[in-house]
Order: sequence, then C-alpha cells, then structure tokens
Amino acid sequence: HAVLAHPSVGGAMVVLSEDDALWPGWTEIDGKPVRTCIGGAERADSVLAGLNALPDDVRPDDFVLVHDAARPHLRASDLERLLDLGRGDPVGAILAAPVRDTLKRAGDDGGIDATESRDRLWRALTPQLFRRLQLTRALEAARNAGVTVTDEAMAMERLGHRPLLVEGSDDNLKVTTPADLPLAEFLLRLARERRMGSDS
Repeated sequence: HAVLAHPSVGGAMVVLSEDDALWPGWTEIDGKPVRTCIGGAERADSVLAGLNALPDDVRPDDFVLVHDAARPHLRASDLERLLDLGRGDPVGAILAAPVRDTLKRAGDDGGIDATESRDRLWRALTPQLFRRLQLTRALEAARNAGVTVTDEAMAMERLGHRPLLVEGSDDNLKVTTPADLPLAEFLLRLARERRMGSDS
C-alpha cells in the first residue's frame, strides 16, 4: 500500500514462495495491477524472477523499485525523495540511513578485537530504484559469477556502478524476528492516527 500510493508507481509484482499460504490473492490495489510470481532460494533469485515476470509494457529503461514486504513502515516523503533524486541519477538510488551506533569487530572467542569507524557508513534500506534492464543484467552477472548479493545495490556495484544514497527514516525497520512485530505495529498505528488527524 505504501508503495502503490505514489502516483508514479504503476503497479506491483509480488514475489512469493512456492508454498505461500498467506497471500490474500489481491489482483489490484487502488486501481493499480498487482501481479505475482514465484521466487527463488535467495533474495537475488527472487528479485530476478520478479523482473523477468514483469509485463512487456515495463520497458528495459523504465525504473523499477525493489521493496522488502518486511518493511511495512515506508514513509511517503522518503519514497518521494528517492524517486525524485534517483530518477535524476544515471545509475539509480537506494534509501539508506547513516550508521549512528558504535561498531565493534568481534574475535573468534567473542571478545572485541576492534572498534570500527562509523564515518561514511550507511545501512541499506528499501526501496531501491534502478532501471529494469540494468538491474536484470547486474543480478544475472552476480549469479553467473557465483556471488550471493544481499541487495540490488551490491549487484550494481559489482559492475562498477555507484548508486546514490538517499537518506531515509530510521523507522523504516525490517521485521525479521517476532520481537520486531510490536514496534512495527506501533509505528503503523501511529502513522494511521496521523493520517486520520490530517484528514479531519
């Protein structure tokens, strides 16, 4: 919903696991088409499957957004900024947040070996924005080289591209463990209350 609410987004391809039992079967949201396909073993395999399943009217040089469904709290203002800056960049862009915590490097025994500088380090978020053909080629190149890329920007970087970092909100959190659910629910409830307050 957060992605499809933007007027520049024409539809969505949702990549599912083969045995997905939770998908509600949507075929459109807010009048925009929602298509599905089956993903692969790794994130990159699933993104590549989604790119290949896009209809022909999504041209090779069209921009596509890749977003983690596990990040339900995408701010409209962050998406707007990503699209505005990313479409003006020759490569594309990702939402990201500067690292604010002190980083420790652990030794094999669990002790601290070193404190790492956080200067110029960013946490990669989603959505990530690239042209369909460029991203497809980058993911195929990584797969053919036997490299497991953990996000789309990494695949682009392997080919010498330098995607733009667009600062996004720290609360664009990824729900990865049950402990993340209460915080995600709180953030969504807060955003809903703000929307309702601004509508009245």
